[in-house]
Amino acid sequence: MAADLGADNQAFDEKHDVLKSTQTVIHKALEKLGYPEEVYELLKEPIRMLTVKIPVRMDDGSVKIFTGYRAQHNDAVGPTKGGIRFHPNVSEKEVKALSIWMTLKCGIVNLPYGGGKGGIICDPREMSFRELEALSRGYVRAISQIVGPTKDIPAPDVFTNSQIMAWMMDEYSRIDEFNSPGFITGKPLVLGGSHGRETATAKGVTICIREAAKKRGINLEGARVVVQGFGNAGSFLSKFMHDAGAKVIGISDAYGALYDPNGLDIDYLLDRRDSFGTVTKLFDNTISNKELLELDCDILVPAAIENQITEENAHNIRAQIVVEAANGPTTLEATQILTDRGILLVPDVLASAGGVTVSYFEWVQNNQGYYWTEEEIDEKLEKVLVQSFENVYNTSETRRVDMRLAAYMVGVRKSAEASRFRGWI
Repeated sequence: MAADLGADNQAFDEKHDVLKSTQTVIHKALEKLGYPEEVYELLKEPIRMLTVKIPVRMDDGSVKIFTGYRAQHNDAVGPTKGGIRFHPNVSEKEVKALSIWMTLKCGIVNLPYGGGKGGIICDPREMSFRELEALSRGYVRAISQIVGPTKDIPAPDVFTNSQIMAWMMDEYSRIDEFNSPGFITGKPLVLGGSHGRETATAKGVTICIREAAKKRGINLEGARVVVQGFGNAGSFLSKFMHDAGAKVIGISDAYGALYDPNGLDIDYLLDRRDSFGTVTKLFDNTISNKELLELDCDILVPAAIENQITEENAHNIRAQIVVEAANGPTTLEATQILTDRGILLVPDVLASAGGVTVSYFEWVQNNQGYYWTEEEIDEKLEKVLVQSFENVYNTSETRRVDMRLAAYMVGVRKSAEASRFRGWI
């Protein structure tokens, strides 16, 4: 039985290979744009992939060797940019795919960056504060030669936060022998962080939801919203939706989901959740994540992990709009099914681009030594995301393609053109 389950999981992972599916859509996008095959050959994988080993002395006196990665997809436009995740399931293939997605996000919101991504195979939930600091500093020492404010700028991602960014910035500044706040974004405010960075991804998703609702004639006031995931993006998003007058009827975390057709008390749930976004363990009457995704609602927001909406459940989705706050929550087969059913799908590379946009604002502020107010940040983010949504939506309509392919066409063009002008292709 266990062997069968393992084989099933392997078959699922192979069928829903995030790198392969990303490459498939990139290929289609470049073909639609009329680029020759060599452009795809250049952009289908990162131009640079570094694997490192990080020795850390643990609290019990033993030394544990951690494996880390840093992928730099394409730096034709400018420095590469992307988060660092600490997670037991980090893999080389995943980091490669995520770096490509970062290139697409930067292209969609028109930033002077290419995509980068990093990760360490670890479970931070089982590590002490001291062990996490040693791991963070060790990772920076291992990748220090290929990163920097004008080379590759990291940021927070899954299970990393402003404290980890602060340790990493301090370690890089020691190596560089110069205070380098622009080396990394997502820092605490006192170390050169930006207002609005913590909520940026959720604010970007909120703007995309609002714009998508307008296209479908849905009034956010009273709209029924389901949010899968209650971490950084999911929790802030639920709060923003609640404050906008929407009824958040379902939320979930890794342990289950909560449902109330009359709307959940989001402020109460935010107050009770732990540091990893877990709250459902406090309740008895929970439902499964599978049931949550198939609830009757107006707007569904997958804000958890990859491959949640597949060809197995896409026919059962009862939302009018699906907005991807997570990376890769909908497979290519499911994208086609949802589009054929007339459901408006706002893809991850557009919907979750608020984070990298405000990271860019942070980098700009670090470089000029002048810092903006939260109101200024919100105003700039609003302008960028509304313009980006319109651009992708109009591309989808005029080129008669789904929103994902439209987003890839918009996102990949900048790197393709920069590579061409540089004479690389």
